[in-house]
Amino acid sequence: MSGTIKVLTVGAALGSLEALFSKVKAIDAKHGKFELLLCVGDFFGPEKDENSEVEKLLEGKLEVPIVTYIMQGEHPIPPKVIEKFEETGGELCPNVYLIGKAGVLTTTSGINIAVLGGMHDPQAFFSSADSLSSPHYTSHSIQTLLSHSALSNSSQIASTSAPTTLAEAKAAALAALTPALQGPSVDILLTHLWPPSITALSSKLPVPLPTAPSHPASGIDDIVRAARPRYLFSASPGENNQSIFWEREPFVWGEDDDNRVTRFVGLGAFGGPASSEPGAKKPRWFYAFSIAQASAASSQPRPANATASPFHVLQGGQRGMKRTPEEANMGTGNFLWGDAAGRGVGRNAGKRTKTADHTAPDRPPPPGYKCRICDSSEHYINVCPQRTNQENNGQRGPKKPPSGYICRACGNEDHYIKDCPNVASRRDGERRTKEIGPDECWFCLSNPRLTKHLIVSIGSECYLTLPKGQLPPTDASAVSPIPGGGHLLIIPISHYPTLLSVPAELGAAIISEIETYKSALRAMFAAHNNTGAVFFEVARLSGKGGHAHVQVVPVPARLRDQVEGAFRESGAREGIDWEPEPETALDMGRHQNYFRVDLPDGRKMMHLLKQGQPFNLQFGRATLAQLLSIPHRTDWKACSQTDEEEKRDVHAFKSAFASFDPSG
Repeated sequence: MSGTIKVLTVGAALGSLEALFSKVKAIDAKHGKFELLLCVGDFFGPEKDENSEVEKLLEGKLEVPIVTYIMQGEHPIPPKVIEKFEETGGELCPNVYLIGKAGVLTTTSGINIAVLGGMHDPQAFFSSADSLSSPHYTSHSIQTLLSHSALSNSSQIASTSAPTTLAEAKAAALAALTPALQGPSVDILLTHLWPPSITALSSKLPVPLPTAPSHPASGIDDIVRAARPRYLFSASPGENNQSIFWEREPFVWGEDDDNRVTRFVGLGAFGGPASSEPGAKKPRWFYAFSIAQASAASSQPRPANATASPFHVLQGGQRGMKRTPEEANMGTGNFLWGDAAGRGVGRNAGKRTKTADHTAPDRPPPPGYKCRICDSSEHYINVCPQRTNQENNGQRGPKKPPSGYICRACGNEDHYIKDCPNVASRRDGERRTKEIGPDECWFCLSNPRLTKHLIVSIGSECYLTLPKGQLPPTDASAVSPIPGGGHLLIIPISHYPTLLSVPAELGAAIISEIETYKSALRAMFAAHNNTGAVFFEVARLSGKGGHAHVQVVPVPARLRDQVEGAFRESGAREGIDWEPEPETALDMGRHQNYFRVDLPDGRKMMHLLKQGQPFNLQFGRATLAQLLSIPHRTDWKACSQTDEEEKRDVHAFKSAFASFDPSG
């Protein structure tokens, strides 16, 4: 038997069974021979009074050219199909098998296929009814899959000792999300709905962006995490069952399992009405691929465009809803919208409050965590009763900073900068830079001097704004066809010195939303003459930089491939060396200063700043100014505009960005 088999996957047939099998026969004749046909999404479509095609299928009168597996989609399975399913255990006619709402099967070729069909409804999710006559999957459906040996036969790599620090506990909690599968595993996973987290960390969001469902599909992310399939196919990105084709970049599951690569494809519908727009074509509805059997798939090279797994992103960090001005005053309390009414009273007004959504006292520690003061596993060290008693009696060391304080030397929240080990290790007599607080920071929403009329979008964790003195001219010139100029800043609402220094429990949500904004901007720029997007960040844990942010600059299509060369040439003149493995350098950057560039094709460049070696903070802007042949615009002050001109640019950009804005 060959080491690989050819598989054809198609989108929702929606009842157009004869037409689908006719198309499949033609594809198989031209590109086959395929061994499997997988039908993702709604195969039968809405119930009809008379459905001759279903009758023909059940009577074996339709020619089915390939062994076919089907699943439940948006609608209930027709009663006659359910009867046949119950009689035969799944075979509806020669070559057609209904897997059911939730299940796993192993083909004769040794390929494991898992399925979760149906829609999500918050009320039906906890229903005890889980039949094919209901179009909704339930918590029982999820548990049925999770308890299957192909998903549940996993084990954690035992640690030689329980974690004793918060950092170790966080690492243990993250490891718990990525179990190492042993024995059988899932080769292909089919879901009707897209997993809610699938777009996170992608640099190429689908166009048009799917409408986010009002209730994210519970449990699907858990299924993907447990299965870690080699291929993942879905039919519908939202509750209105939009028909969209989108092939995500492959993603990998972590350093300890580099060979496990997952590829996701969202398929358009085969059946259903044609688009009402003149000349519009249906989204692509088929996907052909070859898959190796388990014995032949032991080594999977990491694809060049692979991302980290989006399913490591913490819940709540994927598609956050747009944060209102009132909400911006709350939760991460330092970050006020700027009206006096929202500031509160007293000395604690505007200070950041810790909630159950953000960390600590309310949330129990992860499994294995132990308080280093009393060895309890029921609370973090920072809320240990014995610690409180010791501090009251003057028995403990340095005073703990208030909530919201960030050490500018290392990005830690647990100590003042004067007590920081990094500062203590500096040479005697070295000058310490005065820290900048949120009230003085030009990027914090609590600063009354913040130029709020430049803000173009506010998400749940970040906001998007035009800068003062954009690099490109803003009159839709040849330099930038983007309305309003297109030079932007993506800024976390929370006050952290660098993106990589954000605490792990908060960082996933922030980084996820930044990547979502990046993807939306790439799509929006591409819609304007295939313009490329360059992202760069100057990250300094100390100094007067103060607040992490990413700059975005549009680059005309003719110059997209020259960006990397421009940065390398400019860097060589200034003694800047680039890390040969940017992804590895990103991990090192958590406790270092760095300069990062995201190129138009999604690749990264990384320079780790050396202590004591000067770095030109205008390096990124100056390099792009030379590339764009506008060196006279290197200094932002030379590009300043009046408030009215800035407001005009904001209006132009917001209008063009509206259909791409992930904040809705």
